[in-house]
Amino acid sequence: MWTIPLGISVNTLSPNFNKLPLFYPSRVHQSSIPSHLSRSGICKASQVVEIFPIVSPEIVVREARIEDCWEVAETHCSSFFPEYSFPLDFVLRIDRLLALVFGLSVPTGCRRTCLVAVTSTSQDDDNNTFFIGDEDLKIAGFGAKISLNKGYVAGILTLDTVADFLPRKGPLRQRRTGIAYVSNVAVRERFRRKGIAKRLIAKAEAQARSWGCRSIALHCDLNNPGATNLYRSQGFKDIKIPEGAKWPQPRTSPDMQFNFMMKLLEKNRTNC
Repeated sequence: MWTIPLGISVNTLSPNFNKLPLFYPSRVHQSSIPSHLSRSGICKASQVVEIFPIVSPEIVVREARIEDCWEVAETHCSSFFPEYSFPLDFVLRIDRLLALVFGLSVPTGCRRTCLVAVTSTSQDDDNNTFFIGDEDLKIAGFGAKISLNKGYVAGILTLDTVADFLPRKGPLRQRRTGIAYVSNVAVRERFRRKGIAKRLIAKAEAQARSWGCRSIALHCDLNNPGATNLYRSQGFKDIKIPEGAKWPQPRTSPDMQFNFMMKLLEKNRTNC
């Protein structure tokens, strides 16, 4: 089964896209941000702390498939841009959908995938799912079957070893290897506080181990202590950036500050 990465948008249909963030580390509660920032693309994904998580048995976490593209784009946009209305919200979803379908290339030796938490009765039962397209219709060389079974994706997470947001090493500024990077974590509002974010993180760690990575890293919004506590509860540690160092960070609101966090994984014999 072919799986998809959560690609980076290069669409220029709207000039506002140049102001939108490409990676979304964590959620900022609406009450904690000024009103003039609420429409500027600031992070709104669900990484809130789950005080009394109730893990839903009907939720399955797996790698995304081509037919999940629209639902992944919908989850992404509804979580990070909940206040956007038609037509911009629709254009955003089309933009993210195209990024998913066509954002297939990664540097040689690197990996990227999108994990989804789905309701177990949706994708496994074709009788409950309506699709557009078939294997005869090709997009980017793959069968373009897209599901319109709205709402079956409960949460998403992107994992990669591209190392765009990790400090380069040595005088030649070489790309870091052996470290998986987490971004774009989002859970639909009606599925929150059910342990889904934790299950996505656990699946990401398992995937990173299968790639041979020795650690996993992420950036978390400093203004979101709930997300920070969630990651700490999963074994992530705060990494202090050396004074004067300029480590790369996600491109989001200029006022947003991040906490860089990492977790060591069990050693594997192979490298990323």
